[in-house]
Formats: sequence, structure tokens, C-alpha cells
Amino acid sequence: MEFKKIRVPFKVKEPVLALGAHVKNTVCFVEDNAAFLSSPQGNLDNLKDFLGFERAVKYFLKKSPAVISYDLHPEYQSSKYAVALSDHYPLLAVQHHHAHIVSCMAENNLRNEKVIGVAFDGTGLGLDNRLWGAEFLICDYGKFIRKAYLKEIPLLGQEMAIREPWRLAACWLYQIYKERFLNLQISLVKKIDRRKWQVLRKMYLGGINSSLASSMGRLFDAASSLILGKLRADFEAELAVELEKTGVRCQVPACQAGRSCVSYNFKIAKNKNGYILDPRPIFKQIVDDLKAKEPREKIAYRFHLTIAEMIKKTCIILRKDTKINKVALSGGVFQNNLLLSLVLDLLYKEDFVILQHKQLPNNDASLSFGQAVTAAFRTKLLV
Repeated sequence: MEFKKIRVPFKVKEPVLALGAHVKNTVCFVEDNAAFLSSPQGNLDNLKDFLGFERAVKYFLKKSPAVISYDLHPEYQSSKYAVALSDHYPLLAVQHHHAHIVSCMAENNLRNEKVIGVAFDGTGLGLDNRLWGAEFLICDYGKFIRKAYLKEIPLLGQEMAIREPWRLAACWLYQIYKERFLNLQISLVKKIDRRKWQVLRKMYLGGINSSLASSMGRLFDAASSLILGKLRADFEAELAVELEKTGVRCQVPACQAGRSCVSYNFKIAKNKNGYILDPRPIFKQIVDDLKAKEPREKIAYRFHLTIAEMIKKTCIILRKDTKINKVALSGGVFQNNLLLSLVLDLLYKEDFVILQHKQLPNNDASLSFGQAVTAAFRTKLLV
């Protein structure tokens, strides 16, 4: 079998095996000061992908790992597989977004120092058993504190909210305008089936089949649906990819030069545990731009710029609170090159030291590497 080899910035006394995520799965085995990652498997619900995952796991089990780490989410096939091995191996569950940031830190050969970790993706299970996905963590290899996150939104119909992202946009609009949002003279609202919305509204108000999620991926879905005026997506992040392409086409010269194309407003509210990022003002201003017939390219660009500003401002607040100047970026949302370029530009101007993935992608294929490194630290397997 072929594996990707990555140097680890420390040495382990005994090997560690990590089983990765449910989609874009990789398996990671760490021994001495090297990590070996299997080829990515698209979705472990697919038999072919699961069999590829199982082959890699069985190959590494022959090398007698001292501990097996896995994701917190109990419904991931990789997590179920780990639990099935519990009679023979010690297990250690690692939180999804912590693993993202740790993988980025280890790729950049950091010793065990603290960073501001920005982990943006679709969803991953949090320590509070809620869905996370827009996280600012203060962390090292062994532990983390969740210091800021996006205001939660209900996923109406759970997975259907991904296939029909208008549901997410409607939730944000309902929070701003209540039922009056149905009177907005914009493309998306005109396409909404009123009877279907009334059913979803009852789900929303009753908290039925509507898990709350703090997810930047779902925020992009909602904004994309609203800006592009599209109800459905054939696959996850389809509309977000289209929104990125639309933003890149922004032909407003001053906008591209960063002079007159300013970001939308948003709120950062402090609570007892940290900060909550409230994007409702963004949606109100997007509606205003759509009603004013502003070009979609400009609106898309402004949205990307706004998320970059949100990251910058939150990192400045956390630097002031913690004196930490290193920022690690990870998670599938950072596969968006327009967003990433804007974030890098803003953070460099504020003199942050920025860590990015170098050999691994931002998506969940990097997760097993972070799981393995965290497990090595928590179980004190370092030389």
C-alpha cells in the first residue's frame, strides 16, 4: 500500500493510529518522528470507500499501535470502527476542530505552543454535543478552549438544509424580518413555496428535526442561496463554489483595489465564555444590495471580504486577550481561494504569524494527522 509520509515535530515512544473522519477520510499512523497517511476515501457510507478505509486500518493494526484515536461523532463510520476495537486497544476521542488545528500546527513543525486556531467547515461534533463549524480556538497539541464562534442557526430538516440551502437563508431572514421577509422583492424569496415554508416555520419554532449549528459552511450556503437566487444544491457546497467564482468576477475597479468595496457590518458580542459572531446585519445589507440591483459579482465579493474582516477582528480581540500572535487556519471553508487570499492579506497587515497547510488539504483529509498528534500528547507517548 502507498502512504503519504509527513515529518512530525517530535518523537513518539510507541506508535499511534488515528482513524480520521467520515468523508474525505484518511487513516494516519505515527511512529518515531514520522506520520504515514492513507489515500483519501470520499465517503465511508460507500462500500468501496469503506473497504479502502478498512484495508488501511488492518495494515496498520499489524504494527500494534499503543492507542487508537478517532472523531467524537458517534455516527461516523470511522468512529464506529474504532469503538468496535475497544476490547483490544485503548481509545481516545479527539474533537473535530481541535484535530483540524493540530494538523496545521504539526505540519508547520511547531513545538507545543499555543495558537489562535480558526477552524471553518461544514459541521463537526462539539464538546457540548452540538454541531460546531465556525470556531476560534486557543489551543496547543493537547487541549483547547473555544473562545469564539458563529451564532447558531437551525438546520431545518437536518441534511435537507444542505440540499436545499434556501432553508438556511430563510432562517436568517426570518430572524431579521419575521414573516415580513416573504414580502421582500428579491429573486430567492419570490421562488419560495409559501406552504412549504409554513411547515418549516413550525419546525423552526418547535425545534423539531432542526439541530442548531455554528457552521461557516452553512453560512456560505445561506448567503450563496440568497445572492444567487437558487433554492437547491446538487452536492454540498455547490452554491458556495459558485459564489466564489462569482466574487472573483467582480469587475468594480475600486472594489478590487480595496478602496470603495467595503465589507458588510456584523456584530461580535461578548458572553461569559468568549465571543459570539452575529451575521444578521450581513443578510440585511445583502437584501438592501439586491433590492438596489447591485451586481451579484460585487455582492459576492463583499460577502467574502466580510468573512475575512470577521476573522481579522476576532483574531485581534483574541490576541489582545491572550497575547498570542500565531494564527492557524484549517477546515474545508479555506479551500475557497478568494476567501483565503483576503484573510491572508488582512492578517498579514495586522502582523500576525499565519500557519497554513503545506502538504495536506484544508478539508477533513487532514483530520487523522491531527487526531494522531493529539493522542500522542494526551497519552504522554513522547520521547
